[in-house]
Amino acid sequence: MSHSPKDLTSIEYVTGASRLDVLSAHLARSSCFSSNRARLTIAMNASSAAQAFNDVLVSTKADWLVWVHQDVYLPDGWDALFSLQLQRAIKLWPDLAVAGVYGVNGSGASAQHAGHVLDRGNLLAPNVTLPCWADSLDELLVAVRVSSGLRMDPDMGFDFYATDLTLQAKTKGLQCAVLDAYCEHWSDTPNRLPLTPSLATRILRNAEAFERKWVHKMPISTTCFDIRQLGDVKRFLEGGEAHGGVPA
Repeated sequence: MSHSPKDLTSIEYVTGASRLDVLSAHLARSSCFSSNRARLTIAMNASSAAQAFNDVLVSTKADWLVWVHQDVYLPDGWDALFSLQLQRAIKLWPDLAVAGVYGVNGSGASAQHAGHVLDRGNLLAPNVTLPCWADSLDELLVAVRVSSGLRMDPDMGFDFYATDLTLQAKTKGLQCAVLDAYCEHWSDTPNRLPLTPSLATRILRNAEAFERKWVHKMPISTTCFDIRQLGDVKRFLEGGEAHGGVPA
């Protein structure tokens, strides 16, 4: 699947929304959507990220489909910036299939966070040159090349699906990257322990599916977890200290 930047002609967006007040305060306020310059599909109360994303992926005529959280704000001109950064990455990696704005390069002891995001008022801008190769991406915003054949896995629910996409891509010999496309993430999810019981239960359920699927690829470092063996997410949530990053 080799492409050149000229092949990149269109980008569409999809979000899974559960609260209209959050959507209105953040994502819908982004000028690319409020001006109708970019096409956004809103999936209300989807059962998983995959349900919302894959439905659009199989029908879109765009070259890239961007999944973005309802609590993300895209500054003025972001859509043009993202397009340029995407084209820049494709020049470096012609088989680029998955891209995001925050993620991890490497795993285990060699893992480096990478990206440029304002997360709940805290600027995250690790000293890593962008774009860079990605081994894991955060779920706040992830783009998939439609022609790649990749799909979100419904077994991931609302967690780990972006890293799952990067691992799927690598299995197919495709490439993934973190781009320099600053945006704001206004999640109300705690970024340290303890989590609410319902959130912890959800993450554990999805983590078990993720760990079983990719045990042969461990160690895997995400923006929230270092996973070296089965059960690591459970052990972390039961007593580990918070790991710096952007919770999914």
